[in-house]
Amino acid sequence: MAKSQQTYSKSEKEKKRLKKREDKKKKMEARKLEKEEGGSKGIEFAYVDHNGHLTDTPPDPSLKIKVKAKNIEISIPKTLEGDKEEVDYVRKGTVSFFDPSKGFGFIIDSENQEKYFTHVSGLVDEIVENDKVTFELEKGQRGMNAVKVTLVK
Repeated sequence: MAKSQQTYSKSEKEKKRLKKREDKKKKMEARKLEKEEGGSKGIEFAYVDHNGHLTDTPPDPSLKIKVKAKNIEISIPKTLEGDKEEVDYVRKGTVSFFDPSKGFGFIIDSENQEKYFTHVSGLVDEIVENDKVTFELEKGQRGMNAVKVTLVK
């Protein structure tokens, strides 16, 4: 007798394929019945109320706010001349450590007591420890550095 050409795995695959087709047919018939009965709601909506919260009920039209398109600004807010504050970038502090042989030191800011690194290349006047100085900050490799360091007279 001749042996069947169909192996176990082939027959299993065929059974799965037929079962999938049957399930799909059943789902389609169930949807048709639901549609005929009028039980389907269709697509459900989510609404945004006047407070910006998501709800399932439509918003009250009396609470709607009218906004004219010309009143919408998509930019940086305009400032008035009188509103401008002078920002002082010059800070005051005290030299806590300075080594002239190595060419660097540290300055403690008098406002926030933060310690800033300074290098001899950022000095305007020569400084020593405990000198009162003014300086500006600049972003360095490891944080903020004090530059344009001058003595307070």
